[in-house]
Order: sequence, then C-alpha cells, then structure tokens
Amino acid sequence: MIYRENDRGHVDFGWLKSAHSFSFGQYFDPDRMSFGALRVLNDDQVEGGQGFDRHDHNNMEIVSIPLEGTLAHQDSMGNGRTIETGDVQIMSAGKGVQHAEFNGDQKDPVKFLQIWVIPNERDLEPQYDQKSYLQLDKHNKFVTIVSPDKADHNAVQIHQDAYFNLADIDLGKKIEYTVHSEKNGLYVFVLEGKVLVENETLSRRDAIGLYEAKKISIEAYYDTSLLLIEVPMY
Repeated sequence: MIYRENDRGHVDFGWLKSAHSFSFGQYFDPDRMSFGALRVLNDDQVEGGQGFDRHDHNNMEIVSIPLEGTLAHQDSMGNGRTIETGDVQIMSAGKGVQHAEFNGDQKDPVKFLQIWVIPNERDLEPQYDQKSYLQLDKHNKFVTIVSPDKADHNAVQIHQDAYFNLADIDLGKKIEYTVHSEKNGLYVFVLEGKVLVENETLSRRDAIGLYEAKKISIEAYYDTSLLLIEVPMY
C-alpha cells in the first residue's frame, strides 16, 4: 500500500503542526488505523517554548526521533532528559506512566517523529532509554536504532519483534534490506529525497507498506534519507 504525503491527516493548532500517517486524535480514516504493530507515526512540529502537558500512556512502545531542534522529556519514572537530532528515545509505557514533552528551545521549533508500536506483552514495568546514533555509519546502508535484541548496544530496546532502521543513500545508489521474520512487514518512510521501492516511486514523506517481501531493494533518484520500520503483521 502506498501512503502519500498529502494523504496524511494534517492538523494545525498553532503551537503544534502535525501530519498523521495513521488515525490519531481528530484525524480518523478507517482504512488507516495501523500497519501491523505500527499504530502511530506522527510528523510533529512544536513551536518554541510549547509542548504537551503531562498525560497518561499504557501498553505502548513510544519512540521519538528528533529531526531538527531539541525535545525535552519528563516522566513519572523520574526521568528529565533532552534529545536532539542524532538521538533516538524510547518509552515503554507498560502498565502505566505519565510524561510531558516540550520544545527545549524558547525560540526555534522542534521537529520530530513520534511513533507508537503495540508491544508483544502487556502490563510490563515502564522503562525509558535513549541513545545517540551519530557514531553509526548509515551512508549507503541501513543502521538499526531500535531493536528487540538486548545484545545490540547501538540500539534502544523495544518490547516487540520490531526494528527501526535509518539510511542515507547517494543519488544512483541501490541498497537492500532483508526481513528478520516472515511474520513481519516493512514500512518504508522517505524523510528526504526520492527513491524507487518495489517499482513504486516515493518522494519526501511518502511511504510504502510491504506485507510479504523477504528482501527489498531501494534505489535513490536523489540523495535520500529514509526510515524503514519492520514490524509484525496482524
């Protein structure tokens, strides 16, 4: 299935501008409820000094990836942290947690992806982690920044058989990705640039969901940055 940038649910509250890939808040599309265990992918921009007040979550794996600016975080586990471009954060809400997110800068906006994945086990103890991936080489290849594998010290751990991967691909280059499990699907989301995936051309903020592919090839038509999420399909 193709998910075009303009087909996302766009909302503008002044302090918050967001594009929803799946039904969320005021945006509802019965044909876009999720992609397997991938429940939410919000492309958010929060103005300087603004943010989300403390609110509740449970039984959801919540991943934040800043694209520009600084995102500040506070939660009921006692964490008070900031993340910026080059960082990835995960909050496993488990049996229940409260948190607040806000722009860590008073002037410039923060732009980030907020992504929710349904966990493979309910009512776990809440957990928090963040890591920098700036030291990882994603030039013309994928690097994994979210993984269920505790032994992968470069990635934050998720309670699901899910993998988040980033790549920067040069014009004319082609890279491949092999799926970990035949039960999983792939959601390819173009951050910047233009690519060819499974005979489909995707531009900035377009995406494609692939259900039965064991291996895919991605060719860059421009210098491209993309996020590939592998998740179980239900």
